[in-house]
Formats: sequence, structure tokens, C-alpha cells
Amino acid sequence: MGQVIVTVNDRPYTMQCPDGEEDHLVDLGRLLDAEVQRIRRSVGSVGDIRVLVMAGLMVADRLSEAIKKIEELEEQAKSLRESRNFSQTHSREIESRFAERLDSAAKRLEALSREMGH
Repeated sequence: MGQVIVTVNDRPYTMQCPDGEEDHLVDLGRLLDAEVQRIRRSVGSVGDIRVLVMAGLMVADRLSEAIKKIEELEEQAKSLRESRNFSQTHSREIESRFAERLDSAAKRLEALSREMGH
């Protein structure tokens, strides 16, 4: 188990994480600290717990928006796949009808050729 010190609001917090995740945890701490600092600049001096809750809510809001965007993009991708599948099916149907008509025309030309040859 890995261990790192994360600094948020100028206070160090010793955190444990799975081995190999230390850098990621430090980056997350920086993200939270940046949000805390932004809130402090915006609202001034408020209690540590309150600023951490506000920062947590701001990060949660951004996460919520990102999840919505991902869901929208997944729906668009699904719609594009369905459209592509429909187009491919339609294209195969057109090719099949064209091949049938071409075959029919070839048979008629063959029959005409035989009639003209006799």
C-alpha cells in the first residue's frame, strides 16, 4: 500500500493508496486544492470544513456535467452506429436489386443475340 502527503488548503494530509497510484492521488489533491483556493479567493475566509464541502460540491458538479456529456456522446455514437448499419443494409439491398436487374438484362441480351443469330 502506497502512502503520500496531499496538501489541501495549506494543510498536509497523509493518505494511503494502492501501489502505483501515488502520483494520481497527488494530482487529485492538487485539483481539490486548486478548487479550494479558487473558492477562498471568491468568498473570502470561511471555515475549513465549509470550504472543503464547497470545493467538493464544485468538483462533483463538474463530474456530473462530464458524466452527462459522456452519456450524450455515447448516445450520439449509438445513433451513428445504427445509422451506419441501416446505410450498409440499404446499400446491400440496392446492390442486390441492381445485380438482379443486370442479370435479367444480360439474359434478355443473350436471348436477343440468339434470335438475331438464327
